[in-house]
Amino acid sequence: MAYGVIVPEKIAAQDVQAWNRSAVAATDYEQCSVGYFSGKSSTAGESEVWTITAPVTAHLFDLWMMFEPEIMLTNEKYKGLDPDPRNFLKHDGEIFSVFKPQVGDLILMTADAVTGTKSTNEYVVATNTAQQLTWAAAAVSGLSLNLIEEDYISIADGSIGGQRVTAYRFEVTAIA
Repeated sequence: MAYGVIVPEKIAAQDVQAWNRSAVAATDYEQCSVGYFSGKSSTAGESEVWTITAPVTAHLFDLWMMFEPEIMLTNEKYKGLDPDPRNFLKHDGEIFSVFKPQVGDLILMTADAVTGTKSTNEYVVATNTAQQLTWAAAAVSGLSLNLIEEDYISIADGSIGGQRVTAYRFEVTAIA
């Protein structure tokens, strides 16, 4: 299964440390997935870690997005054995990095990072119980990203010619 790849091109979190945190979840999380903080982790040694959970209808705002450097681990010992960032996933209980999207942020995401059907939809939005953003015809009262253009991301997969995957450049247009 291919997971999403994110390239946060121009985001406010690059300059504002308060919009960068460490998180942990009770479920698996992948790049570009969103959620809200339900509190701080109660696990020993995780005093600076926040517990993240998938958005719900009443909480589609104040969301954070996973963005973790894609360093693959095999048996939790060997790093970098898989060059394909689409195979990257943080398992439940593992700590990962998140940032808080802000209006005006530009984010490039692979097609695998969003759910639903693109068709003529021009937005991806937060929806009830979904970690992934979902294609929609319009912005919602909550996290909404507007499609700027279709693009691609080159991913080394060892083959000739098949290294470009579809990606979409979005601008964050609403966070509440």
